[in-house]
Amino acid sequence: MQSRFWKELAPVLNANGMHGVKVYSNPEGEIVHLSLEPGARLKAHKTPVNVMFWVLEGTATITIGDEILTFPQDMAIDSPKDIPHAVSNEGDSNLRLLVIKMPKP
Repeated sequence: MQSRFWKELAPVLNANGMHGVKVYSNPEGEIVHLSLEPGARLKAHKTPVNVMFWVLEGTATITIGDEILTFPQDMAIDSPKDIPHAVSNEGDSNLRLLVIKMPKP
């Protein structure tokens, strides 16, 4: 059995009000814990695999293609592969979410 606390993992992203750590990384998939301070934005990009965002805390504004929607805590959002997607925190409190990629890109 393996366990880990996300706050103790080395960041893969730590800039512009964003902090990300890989909490799971194996050939079959990858899970990133991402936190964004108010006003922070992960710029639009594409991935070669489907992505699911799971909002753990706060409110996420997610852009997928031409759609821009806001999602509350406990919501899961699917983002198809090869479609640009972005995440922003337009709220007043921290945003935490999981970014789940299957299989690992």
